[in-house]
Amino acid sequence: MPIQLYDKDEILNSCLKIFAHHGYEKTSTSMLAQAAGISRTLIFHHFKNKKELYLEILDHCMKKAMDEMDARSLADESDFFEAREKFSHLKFNFGKNNPEVYMIVKDILYHIPEELKAEFLEKYGDLQKKITLFWEKLFEKVPLKEGLDRKQAFDLVQLTLEYFDNKYFTESIDGNLIDDEYYKQFIIERNKYLDMIRYGIQA
Repeated sequence: MPIQLYDKDEILNSCLKIFAHHGYEKTSTSMLAQAAGISRTLIFHHFKNKKELYLEILDHCMKKAMDEMDARSLADESDFFEAREKFSHLKFNFGKNNPEVYMIVKDILYHIPEELKAEFLEKYGDLQKKITLFWEKLFEKVPLKEGLDRKQAFDLVQLTLEYFDNKYFTESIDGNLIDDEYYKQFIIERNKYLDMIRYGIQA
């Protein structure tokens, strides 16, 4: 492999870790250069600026996440809530095996820096819509009580799931590996909330 390509791959791998633990906005070019063990001049031999470097790392992370956390494998599930739990297992295993990639993906989905918003939405804006449409279609299999609005019911479930996604991400953002016991208790707690939605809270 030509030395230039090798150096670029090394830079990407080193900088991925720094962006994962510090985020885009709090990462300086000095931090990136130090992590890569090279000068800032050499980093910018391959990339115009920090933004271009981050976007290339983000593309790598998004592709890996989409390949390994493909919800379409659950399309034939008959139970929406079981499918959501299986999808959570996919996310947990992905995060466990690829903690820094997971951190970058979750961070950009929940906290898009203003400087990156236009590029991110242009490339990945439709992705979130497609994911939501996928789950909406699966939710159509859920029998509802007469008079309930299906869209409102779906939105309520999504709000609950997003709350727990944020909780999980916040508790793992420091980079510590979340273990199986934590995950087990996390799913138990989340399912209690989902059960209240499914079966009601009034005696």
